[in-house]
Amino acid sequence: MVDQRELRNVFGQFASGVTVITCRNSDGNSHGATVTAFTAVSMEPRLCQITMTKKSKACKYLSGAPFAVNVLAADQVDTAMHFAGRPCNPEPLWAEGPTAPVICGAAATFSCIPWAEYDGGDHVIFIGEIVDAVSSGQPPLIFYRSTFHELGVPSAHVPWNGSCDDPEIGWFAATTSFTPMHLLQAI
Repeated sequence: MVDQRELRNVFGQFASGVTVITCRNSDGNSHGATVTAFTAVSMEPRLCQITMTKKSKACKYLSGAPFAVNVLAADQVDTAMHFAGRPCNPEPLWAEGPTAPVICGAAATFSCIPWAEYDGGDHVIFIGEIVDAVSSGQPPLIFYRSTFHELGVPSAHVPWNGSCDDPEIGWFAATTSFTPMHLLQAI
């Protein structure tokens, strides 16, 4: 059995973007929480997923409520820390979004309405229907091995850039067949 700290370190091998999930609290005030558990789910319908620990205040506010996923820009480490419980001065700037308050200066923002909610052990899995998505074009903030990073120089070897593993737009049609290498060598 892997202990919790070791498991966290192994999870840390997966680099992820850094988001601040924003919503309104029970008093109607803007609230945010730094989260790295965010992923795209579906293009039709347009869905994304966030995962929040059940212990967080934001988890209580999100149940059945609209929210925004703010993908932080590389220069927003202070914002990430602010919403992780280490307040910064000056505080991050807010703006009114289509469904919930949003963080100014983010690399991208997805405005969502609730779609589904699932028990995820010590977390809750929230699926949001994306009703608006914007990008500033700024590079994102990355979290890897418990440390913030910026994107490096793009790789010159990106063989499947644009493929998206989709037979309609990728390299190979769905009907393409392949001969295993070991059979080709026997010829």
